[in-house]
Amino acid sequence: MFENLISAFYRIALTLHLSEGNAAIASESATFLVLFLTALVLYFLAWFIIKHTLIAYIHKSENNYDDVLLKNRVINRASYFVPSFIISKFAPYALPSFPDAFDFVQKTIDVYVVFVWMILISSVVSSLYDIYNTQEISKNKPIKGVIQIIKLIIYLVGGLMIIATIAGLGLGNLVIGLGTFTALLILIFKDPILGFVGGLQLSLNDMVRLGDWISMPKYGADGDVLEITLTTVKVQNWDKTITTIPTYALVSDSFTNWRGMSESGGRRVKRSLNIDMESVRFCTPEMLNKYSKFQILAPYIQQKEKEIESYNLENKIDNSSLVNGRRQTNLGIFRAYLKAFLMSHPNVNKEMTLLVRHLHPTEKGIPIEVYFFSNKQEWAEYEDLQSDVFDHVLAIIPHFDLKVFQVPSGSSIEQALIVLKEKV
Repeated sequence: MFENLISAFYRIALTLHLSEGNAAIASESATFLVLFLTALVLYFLAWFIIKHTLIAYIHKSENNYDDVLLKNRVINRASYFVPSFIISKFAPYALPSFPDAFDFVQKTIDVYVVFVWMILISSVVSSLYDIYNTQEISKNKPIKGVIQIIKLIIYLVGGLMIIATIAGLGLGNLVIGLGTFTALLILIFKDPILGFVGGLQLSLNDMVRLGDWISMPKYGADGDVLEITLTTVKVQNWDKTITTIPTYALVSDSFTNWRGMSESGGRRVKRSLNIDMESVRFCTPEMLNKYSKFQILAPYIQQKEKEIESYNLENKIDNSSLVNGRRQTNLGIFRAYLKAFLMSHPNVNKEMTLLVRHLHPTEKGIPIEVYFFSNKQEWAEYEDLQSDVFDHVLAIIPHFDLKVFQVPSGSSIEQALIVLKEKV
């Protein structure tokens, strides 16, 4: 067939008064052009058949995996091999008299095939990644960085193969020849290499997952992890700004991951207030009688009074003075009240640590620290709970004959001076 085409084009070229040499070039060039156009027509025909059969079936299928292949253009890119196969198969017959031209065409086709393989394999890898993301494990083991390094290797190897094809060298010889540029390549790909190593450590050690709340003051990051890539980790801060952190920095620097708090079912509250030491005193019977009227506190006072009375009787304590033996204080009863109040609160996690304790006294009074875990982890609800608890604590303190210590303000000093003048 190709011989007949070449002969026909040759005769046409001679009728156009071309020389025999130019007629031979023109005839085989025209024949190759016909081959090229035929390859394109067959490609579009093959794609038409695929579109109305395989792709139509995929659209109707309930399986989501084939939709992923379609989305990443795997089938589309696989069809690119059709024209290259046809041209490679029949080019020797279209260019029989010009082996150098055929070698150029064959080398071009080889480069084209390598390029198609690169983008096809990349599409398959992207499809596998998308399928992986539909699995539950993807939430704990993000592999976007690994996928990026695989694609980088695909394009690097493909690029070397294209260069080797153009230069007419074996891939092994080319790699050996590039050995002297290894240091330069390492310098160029420093960030991807560090990112790949960091990404592997993050994934294998389960240090960070998508959706984790992390804090990294060095980079101004405090929010949820949106994306983990080969070179960067994106964090959406609470003010909705985006902070980008180098992946390797999460391995080389310190950061706080709040995942443990999220999974525990509680969020810690740790706050203190200062009590004026001059307001702390032993409880008189009148004070105990008043405190016993506090419903959540009554069982504690009764049990504690029995314990103290039993101790004082056993040790023959002289009760004429409050200093002798054991006695309850208003501050101790206040601490017991706070603990009972928190234990009865519906938004306090009863299964986690709950403390009401003294801290070291200072010139600003006795710090009473309240330490518990909230059932509410969402920021606004968590802050509301803290405020509600301490609003109540501040309001109840005077009922225990205690005073909160605070630095005197201008109005306080002014009132004190007025009282002093009146006494004088």
